[in-house]
Amino acid sequence: MAEIDVREEREIEIPTSLPILPVRDVVIFPYMILPLFVGRDISIKAIEHAVGENKMILLVSQKDVNIEVPSKDDLYTVGTVGTILRMLKLPDGRLKILVQGVAKAKILKYIQTDPFYIGEIGKVIDQQQPEMTLEVEALMRNVKELVDKSLALGKSFLPDIIVLIENIEDPGRLADLVASNLGLKADQAQSLLEQTEPILRLKKISELLSREVELLLVQQKIQSDVKGEIDKTQREYFLREQMKAIQRELGEIDEKAEEVMELRKKIEKAKMPEKVEKEAIKQINRLEKMHPDSAEAGTIRTYVDWLVELPWSKSSKDILDLKKAKKILDDDHYDLEKVKERILEYLGVRKLKEKMKGPILCFVGPPGVGKTSLGKSIARSLGREFFRMSLGGMRDEAEIRGHRRTYVGAMPGRIIQGIKTSGKNNPVFMLDEVDKIGMDFRGDPASALLEVLDPEQNYAFADHYLGVPFDLSNVMFITTANLIDPIPSPLRDRMEIIALSGYTAEEKIGIARNYLIPKQLKEHGISDKNIKIYDSALLSITTNYTAEAGVRNLEREIANLCRKVARKIAEGKIKKYIISSKNISKYLGVQKYMPEEEIKKDEIGVSTGLAWTESGGDIIYIEATIMKGKGSLTLTGQLGDVMKESAHAALTYVRSRAKTLGIKNSMFSQNDIHIHVPAGGIPKDGPSAGITMATAIASVFTGKPVHKSVAMTGEVTLRGKVLPIGGLKEKSLAAKRMGIKKVIIPKRNEKDLEDIPKYVKKDMQFIPVETMDEVLKNALITSKKKRK
Repeated sequence: MAEIDVREEREIEIPTSLPILPVRDVVIFPYMILPLFVGRDISIKAIEHAVGENKMILLVSQKDVNIEVPSKDDLYTVGTVGTILRMLKLPDGRLKILVQGVAKAKILKYIQTDPFYIGEIGKVIDQQQPEMTLEVEALMRNVKELVDKSLALGKSFLPDIIVLIENIEDPGRLADLVASNLGLKADQAQSLLEQTEPILRLKKISELLSREVELLLVQQKIQSDVKGEIDKTQREYFLREQMKAIQRELGEIDEKAEEVMELRKKIEKAKMPEKVEKEAIKQINRLEKMHPDSAEAGTIRTYVDWLVELPWSKSSKDILDLKKAKKILDDDHYDLEKVKERILEYLGVRKLKEKMKGPILCFVGPPGVGKTSLGKSIARSLGREFFRMSLGGMRDEAEIRGHRRTYVGAMPGRIIQGIKTSGKNNPVFMLDEVDKIGMDFRGDPASALLEVLDPEQNYAFADHYLGVPFDLSNVMFITTANLIDPIPSPLRDRMEIIALSGYTAEEKIGIARNYLIPKQLKEHGISDKNIKIYDSALLSITTNYTAEAGVRNLEREIANLCRKVARKIAEGKIKKYIISSKNISKYLGVQKYMPEEEIKKDEIGVSTGLAWTESGGDIIYIEATIMKGKGSLTLTGQLGDVMKESAHAALTYVRSRAKTLGIKNSMFSQNDIHIHVPAGGIPKDGPSAGITMATAIASVFTGKPVHKSVAMTGEVTLRGKVLPIGGLKEKSLAAKRMGIKKVIIPKRNEKDLEDIPKYVKKDMQFIPVETMDEVLKNALITSKKKRK
């Protein structure tokens, strides 16, 4: 910016009329050079006209910056005459001009309004130059000092401007120069432009500068406060570090040291084995050297917490009062004498010998016979903690052994978790559904259990997470399974199998009377004053409404009865509801299961067999008939491969004994034989119906009827030997239900009669046989009448 003398200013000729350029959001002062971007049509035409004439234009500010095409009333009357120093046309049609303010001017009137404004103007000259009195000089110096102050506080001024301000001697020029560089609002700048008194203008500038300096001081204070906060945080960090160093020097303890000391106390209190304690202290020493916020420190802290929380030396004191234990077992479960006897034997040995390895029992039986609840009773009778863990569907070996600590989120296996949860190192630990363990790419959990369930190995069970041995020899492991076959043989070998067979109808009635009915009455908010269920009703429920070995469905049906009665009582029909076999269908609807119909008379070719099912024993009738043909054998009734082979073996035996039985050989070649086992929708398999099929074939070929009151079970060989079978108790119960008086059994099953309750054996005759000849002798009715 070039300095222009006052005299020169007055000598510059300003035309009486000039094109008007409306400018937005800026006020141009004399001696001010600035670039302008012009895009409005009215403005472009005004500039083009000015460039064509004398390159002079009147720059007037708009009152409202938002008006696109301003009218005469939208413009201030006082502006600055500017000289266009340069002009550049931009590609988008706009103009970029560089203008320099020359002098103030006022619009006297508008000569032209379209296509752009041309106005008649008059030059605005400042009042007479004031005398340089002390007051004026002081005012100018004050303004210059305020400019210096604002510059020191961060206000940006061009270096050339600073030099000009320092050297300027004219009050009006100083005021205009400072105003043009102060970044004032448009209305403030316009009022200064219109002010023709230099001293007043300078005073106004002084006020504005003072306010600007105050603003800059506040801004600086805010910045210093923010910086102070950051510095304070850093200072606190250094002070804390110094404090720790001082505490270490004085022997005092910080938080980290306090945590480490607490962990050391816990290790001492836990009374760990020497090897484990050594590992725990080693990890504590590592933790001491680490920063408390590091990830590794968190992992070590969690690991040490697991070590100290495990019950290395905490154990429950066993209740060694055998009478009390027997009473608890009898209170909780009906019958199950074998299991109760085994528990009492364990307690007896435990009483005589303090240190003994915990047995591993495996309860095998159909669903609903009380395997899981039996575990709770055992824990109660021993006075130990009880923990149940379901193995059903488990596929990951790490569930048993845990994950190594190198993995994120690693944890011990569920065995160690269970020990920690129980809080004692000798709980009763129930592993439910051991026959339903899966196996996939993550390993075989059943194989991982081999170490857990071996009394010779589990005194030093190594969990991957802990990395130190834990003694499981004091734990009493109980496993449960529905079937024994799916359990891998090495695992089966480690367990003591206790078979829980299904309940008889009489046992179910006893369980319902002693346990299920009181429980359901309590759960449904009624008492024995509201309902009475006769034994005949319970027998009807077990035979006609449920088909199971356990008592779950029986309990559901009893609950159904209670709900029906509870609803009636809630409706206001208060009386005692008597339920017997006669009115049971009124509450439970029609019968769901129909038992096999008893044979009315002795028939040829129909023999009674006994079968084992998951829901208990059952009787099956095997029918045989012959018709003219070529000696072929037809088998129907959805039979399995083993049962079909038994039928062929039975037929071969009968053919081999044809002479003894009085059958002509031509009978076999001239007749087809058809063997059918009713209830074709139910799959049947197994060899135990061998003698039953042989009896039916012998009956149909000899024409001798079979005793309707004789049932049989056993496997047959080609030479007529009767081999043993399983499930004799269940089969005997089925025979008892059907009112059968004689049961033919293999001689080698005679020992199993001890397991059958006395009330079942009462009024029943068991005939042990070794050969098929003995079976036919007892089963067939020999009469003088021959079959035609």
